[in-house]
This record gives sequence, C-alpha cells and structure tokens, in this order.
Amino acid sequence: MEDVGTRSQIVEDYLKAIFSLAERGGAHGGQHGGPAGGASEHEPVTTSRVAERLGLSASSVSGMLRRLAAQGLVDHRPYGGVTLTDTGLATALQVVRRHRLVEMFLVAQLGYSWDEVHEEAELLEHTMTDRLVQRIDAALGSPRFDPHGDPIPGPDGELPWVDAHRLSGLNPGDTGHLARVDDQDPAVLRHLTDVGISLGESIRLIERLPFDGPYVISTDNGRTHQLGPALANALWIA
Repeated sequence: MEDVGTRSQIVEDYLKAIFSLAERGGAHGGQHGGPAGGASEHEPVTTSRVAERLGLSASSVSGMLRRLAAQGLVDHRPYGGVTLTDTGLATALQVVRRHRLVEMFLVAQLGYSWDEVHEEAELLEHTMTDRLVQRIDAALGSPRFDPHGDPIPGPDGELPWVDAHRLSGLNPGDTGHLARVDDQDPAVLRHLTDVGISLGESIRLIERLPFDGPYVISTDNGRTHQLGPALANALWIA
C-alpha cells in the first residue's frame, strides 16, 4: 500500500503536469494574464496528453484522474478535457513555485547550467518546507522568472504576465525576443547554448522552408539559424 508521502508526491506530479500542459496549451482559464501565465494556444488537456507527459499508460492515468476528481482536485469528463479545480490549481501552483525557485537557485547560486536543473528540481520540489521556500525566495530577491523564462508563482499564487507565442505559430517577418523555452528536453537547451541563442535574444522569423522544413530565423547578432519544427515549437517569442 502507498504511504501518505508517496500518494502526495503522485498527486503533486499529476496536478503539476495538468497545470503545465494547460499553461502552454491554453486549456485552463486565465491564459492571458491569469493563473496559467499567458499561453496563447488552445489545445485542451486530455488524458492522452497527461499520460505522454508523465510517461504512463492512458488507462492508469484515467484511473488516477477519477481519484483526483473524487478528491475535488480536477474536473474530468470521460473522453473530454481535464481542468484543475480551484483547490487543485492552488496545490499545483505551490509545486510549480517550489520547482521554479529551485531551478533559479541552482543556476544563480550553485553554478548549474539551465539544461541541468529540471531533473534536480523534480526531486526537490516534493521535499521542501515552506520555510526553506521562503528563504530561497528571499536569497534570490524574489525572482519573477526561472532560468527558462517560466513565470514563478508568488506566495499568493499569482503569476507574472507573459505575452508570448510559440515560434512555430509566427508569420514570416514577425520579430520579438526569446521569452521562454520549454525545459522538458535538456538536449534542446544544450543545443541553444551551443548555437549561442539565449533568453532575451532578438528573433526574427525569416521563412518556413516548404514540405515541413525548418524555420529560418535571424538573431540580433546577425546570425541566421535553421530550426527544426520540434525546436521551433519549444521556443516562445514575446
């Protein structure tokens, strides 16, 4: 039988996964300045997407979602989307706050690179006390964003506003700056470091090559890059 700590960690993992998918996919109300942080797309959070995010089977995720719904943490309709209740959202935001503060602390204070911190934060986010979270926040000067540009929820659960769109959704000629990068795949972050693209970089979409080809961009240092569809989809331009 699972102990309380294990159940709590599993619940937190599910709620954070649902929040993260909604934050980037527009399925949770408040994408434009509210709790979910300004994502602009509108793909619903489904059982299959949660399963893919967590690396689990759809059947096991369906069973867990029913349990979370019975606990009042999610609203889940069979064959429909999944949304967090107010209680579920509050819990998810606490986990996200811990995760993103840990990532920022590891980079700012311990010399980690931005591609090394996600897995470390995945472990630490479940074991931190509120007192430690407050100390880390104070030591960092209450940062508003983590090393990947993701907004850090405040103690009250409010998220800084992020008005950004995926590079893959822009039109040729659109220009902005790199505001955030999806951090699930460290290889993406390492590649950006290798080619000299970092947060705040000015990005201009020149063209999308035909037949599902790469996105051609220019940066503020005058360099031109070709980015594959998966990489372009991981970059958010403000």
